[in-house]
Amino acid sequence: MDLSFFQSQTAQKLRAEGRAEGREEGREEGRAQARREDVLLLLDHRGVEVSEEERERVAGCRDLGTLDVWFARAVTAASAAEVLAGEVG
Repeated sequence: MDLSFFQSQTAQKLRAEGRAEGREEGREEGRAQARREDVLLLLDHRGVEVSEEERERVAGCRDLGTLDVWFARAVTAASAAEVLAGEVG
């Protein structure tokens, strides 16, 4: 079996691209994780009660745009329901 392809420049380039994509996905997930924590921490510090269901909804969100909207709402919202209300986007 000829394994020379795996040592070729094309293979090396594909591996490098895969690593770069993986790093970017990791950074994106890290930003989303931080924003999820920010939303819940902000609500907690403001004394806004968050139900287990609402907490799970925030914890399950992977969309950074949605999390950014929720964070902005959490600054002034009177309830967690107000933060999570309606469609985002």
